[in-house]
Amino acid sequence: MTKRLTKAEEEIMLVLWKLGEATIREVMNELSEPNTPYTTVSTVVRVLEKKEFVGHKAVGTTYLYHPQVPKKEYLRGYLSGIVSNYFDGSFTRLATFFARENDLNMSELQEIIADIESELKDADHHE
Repeated sequence: MTKRLTKAEEEIMLVLWKLGEATIREVMNELSEPNTPYTTVSTVVRVLEKKEFVGHKAVGTTYLYHPQVPKKEYLRGYLSGIVSNYFDGSFTRLATFFARENDLNMSELQEIIADIESELKDADHHE
């Protein structure tokens, strides 16, 4: 996934990933800036449709918008970009940076390792 989202686009995608599907008004109710104009939200949603992140279906006279890109897929591409651009392609360097910046103790590190191992086992079973 090479397409990047702007902050505004990402905020709307986070709402759609959370709700599953929503009207423009429902998206507006979830935004951090509650007074964002309808036309602004509508324009950003149309841009997301052009980028093929969002689809819609007509329900009566209203459109229901839904994500077409899973959150996990976008996050994977986003993190890969960060790792290659800032950590010389090394996830180990990213993890070390994260651990240092968050001053993680041993039990927190072990918990993260256990979560990763569990995710890897789940991924193996699904292939």
